[in-house]
Amino acid sequence: MKFLLAAINAKYIHSNPAIYSLRAYAGEELRDSIMLGEYTINQSMGEILGDIYLKRPDAVGFSCYIWNWRLVEELVEELPKLLPETDIWLGGPQATFDAPEILKRYGQITGIMVGEGEVSFRELMKYYVQGKEGNRGLEQCPGLCLREGYTAPAKPADMSGLPFLYEDLEPFSNKIIYYESSRGCPYRCSYCLSSIDKRVRLRDIHVVKRELQFFLDHKVKQVKFVDRTFNCDHEHALAIWRYLQEHDNGITNFHFEISADILKEEEIQLLNNLRPGLVQLEIGVQSVNPRTLEAIHRRADMERLESAVEDIRKGHRIHQHLDLIAGLPFEDYESFAKSFDKVYSMKPHQFQLGFLKVLKGSAMYEDAKGYGIRYMSRPPYEVLCTDWLSYEEILRLKGIEEMVEVYYNSGQYSHTLAFLEKAFEGPFVMYETLAGFYKAGGYFLKSPAGAERFRILLDFAECFDGENLPVYRELMTYDMYLRENLKSRPDFTESREEFRESMRNFYIREEKERSYLPDYGKYDWKQMSKMTHMEPFFYQVWDPQGVTCRRTRPAFVLFDYQRRNPLNKEARTILIEKPEEAFLERK
Repeated sequence: MKFLLAAINAKYIHSNPAIYSLRAYAGEELRDSIMLGEYTINQSMGEILGDIYLKRPDAVGFSCYIWNWRLVEELVEELPKLLPETDIWLGGPQATFDAPEILKRYGQITGIMVGEGEVSFRELMKYYVQGKEGNRGLEQCPGLCLREGYTAPAKPADMSGLPFLYEDLEPFSNKIIYYESSRGCPYRCSYCLSSIDKRVRLRDIHVVKRELQFFLDHKVKQVKFVDRTFNCDHEHALAIWRYLQEHDNGITNFHFEISADILKEEEIQLLNNLRPGLVQLEIGVQSVNPRTLEAIHRRADMERLESAVEDIRKGHRIHQHLDLIAGLPFEDYESFAKSFDKVYSMKPHQFQLGFLKVLKGSAMYEDAKGYGIRYMSRPPYEVLCTDWLSYEEILRLKGIEEMVEVYYNSGQYSHTLAFLEKAFEGPFVMYETLAGFYKAGGYFLKSPAGAERFRILLDFAECFDGENLPVYRELMTYDMYLRENLKSRPDFTESREEFRESMRNFYIREEKERSYLPDYGKYDWKQMSKMTHMEPFFYQVWDPQGVTCRRTRPAFVLFDYQRRNPLNKEARTILIEKPEEAFLERK
């Protein structure tokens, strides 16, 4: 007997811990009967169908989410034509909360596993392997939805008894590692399925530490915790963060979703003493409108949240990712703009502008009609309009979202944007205007990349702040060299020929003194000049808030690409007022 657990991930770098957990929990005696198949939504249905067909499973189970549901539906329709004797099972959040309706719609489906799955799947595998001999029927398997109705609920799995999924790291090469140290969430956010299970179950901290050490020993690049609110249990969170601090391997990064407003001072102090880049935090703000937060049952001390984010930002140790959701109750366009500006002012490294998904099983699904929330009938069930937000305004926000993704979240234009923002009433207006500029120029359709995006932003700056065009040229030059040692100069930059001799002499002296570039000891001056970059600037571009008038003589910035900021990947910079006098000044 062969049971295929099939996952269709959103991207190749993603993995699906659910199918690995189901196989591991089933036990060694059943392991040989279980196959795994991982695919992506970028593959065609035919390609996935062909691979499943060649595996010839006796039963197949699909892990169902909003991002892969359409492909799963197609496979459910086509697979029985090729493998009529193969049973089809579904599981995952997309199937759990609409199970009876799905069974009515697709007669080809044998049944649906609802809820967590581990206990249900182990009993289901026993049915397939031992059922006929042991006079065991499907109705005896817990946690299933069958055509006859639901079987008894499955007991929640013991968190500390769940097997570790990553003893063999080969299947996860070049992929994100997902890890959970808890299940459930104590909060009741109406748009979130995690609010259904308010019990928080923790994995034994000794087990967690042992498994984290495995990742550290194997120098895994990134481990992403999927705990819904990681710091809801403070002792648990502190114990893990302390362990990571004490056993840091200098390489592995750990990602956590937290509530910033419940962070305690002790936790903030600990975070601000970690290696830069060891930990990154994802913080859901969602809205700063008090009435909106009340409507979605989200308790948030916004003043405390802002203070915690600022304290962590000042520590320069933690990458912070902040989220907003458009389309929530009582949040109109103007209110959302205020939420946008508030979160933007917190200066996160990543700023995600998302749109409400009305998920079956969530409280929002029940409340949507009363709020006038209209949303897509098919996944991802995204909001189309509300009583407060028109579809036209949603479309405008979509354009703003793309501009934030292209220009802010890429991290490639940080100094330019900080200066450009001063030409507008606020950041929301700036991105709104930039989205309009993109639309008018047809750039959304052209999808420009690389240097062309800089050129478009320069044209935009010229239109709305033309008197500072020379400043923008230098700001963009600075931003470009911060990220990359360009092989050729951008065409909008000024010539630096008159300074070439001074910069050449600097590198010749540096070969003798080794004062500024200590990591380049084995290289001669010519090699150092190619591996780094020196650029003259007439404006104080390294501090966009302090850019004023043009200097009579330029200052020089040395870009060191062997030392990068682990939070934003920018090159280390060294300010040198006069290259020809640099060594005399240091002495």
